[in-house]
Amino acid sequence: MSRADRRGMCVSGASDKAVDRFEEALADLLRGTGDPLAGIAAAIADSPAFAMAHALEAYVLLSGLDAGDAGRAGEIVETLRAAACTDREKLHAAAIAAYAAGDLDDAAERLEDVLIEHPRDVLALRQAHLLDLCRGDARSLRDRVARFRYAWAPGLAGYHAVLAMHALGLEECGDLAQAEDLGHEALALEPRDGWAHHAVAHVLEAAGRHEEGIAWTRDAEAARAEDSVLAVHNWWHGALHHLALDQVSEAVAIFDERIRTGGTGGRADLVDASALLWRLALRGVDLGQRWSALAEAWAPSVCDGWYAHSDAHAMMAFVGAGRWDLADQILATMRRRTERGGSNRAMTRDVGLPLARALYAFGRRDHTAAVALLRTLRPLAPRLGGSHVQRDVIDLTLLEAARRDGQMGLLRALAHERLAAKPETALARRYLDAAAGARYAA
Repeated sequence: MSRADRRGMCVSGASDKAVDRFEEALADLLRGTGDPLAGIAAAIADSPAFAMAHALEAYVLLSGLDAGDAGRAGEIVETLRAAACTDREKLHAAAIAAYAAGDLDDAAERLEDVLIEHPRDVLALRQAHLLDLCRGDARSLRDRVARFRYAWAPGLAGYHAVLAMHALGLEECGDLAQAEDLGHEALALEPRDGWAHHAVAHVLEAAGRHEEGIAWTRDAEAARAEDSVLAVHNWWHGALHHLALDQVSEAVAIFDERIRTGGTGGRADLVDASALLWRLALRGVDLGQRWSALAEAWAPSVCDGWYAHSDAHAMMAFVGAGRWDLADQILATMRRRTERGGSNRAMTRDVGLPLARALYAFGRRDHTAAVALLRTLRPLAPRLGGSHVQRDVIDLTLLEAARRDGQMGLLRALAHERLAAKPETALARRYLDAAAGARYAA
């Protein structure tokens, strides 16, 4: 039983009804709305041998970067292999097997193989794009989409998502004007596209357009679907704009009203919560019991060691809460991870574990050790994965560690570097004033 999807590609084992359910679930995934798994379940219930529905289910699970969900995705591989009839479907099975095993590099390569022959496979493009982001590969984040846009045109299902993906890749490579244009073009086609809202939020942060960024967060909230999986992350961007303007109480309010109580409680939402609280703590904000609740939310994953980026953010929560038992456990987990295979082995060895150690040292007030570790990490930071603004936490922690350790020459140099990139940065000016004050007092 063979049908074509809405981009003209053959799918095997599916009825017309199942293809419709598949397309609805895929549209939810591309927008970041709804519950794609519900639509997938309906498609599989109708057509149990629908190979691409099984592939979509696995990719939705893998998108959360959670060890437990990766295990569930791995269990789908054999079902998918048995159902796969086309070369495209077999390549997806190979990509999912690598992805579930933690070999993100091989998974990205297998998805590239799909796209070379099937450039309109928007699911392959979306998953490869996500892997590029997870691996901190800005060039691929931009150029992978550029390689296959030739096959796309307005009117094709999912075209808005292709534009949104390209927008984020362009932003991460510094082409802010084109990124902003594509983000708005995507939203004109699909106003509920949370990824397009996200791409524009990145542009506004990178450009230092903070007042606009705050307004954009509010406007995006009004335009987004209520069930957007990106709601917490886009509010996180709004909080960063407030911090850039020294509006600390507003950032705390976003944590309390939008981040702590919103979202799904999944890995990405926990990362955002840790990332915001850590930035607030670096400014000396009293966070009360917020850290304790967050550390408890991270605790069940302390032995996973599946993705170094997440592990480092778990460490922030454990340090912030003073949960040194959990902090020691995650260091042990990450050390074990460096002895195993998969892409995360190198990510953990080169960046994740040294960063976790630096955060631990910072929390123990060993600022000399924190500075030494963080300085070595700066050129390697992209290997941690995530975006530039997410990885900025390394530089922010280094600035504060240098201040607390009395390394005023380093503090002065880092503050000047930051001001050169963003002249309006009030935080960098305060660090520069702190370095100058210490010099004159001496």
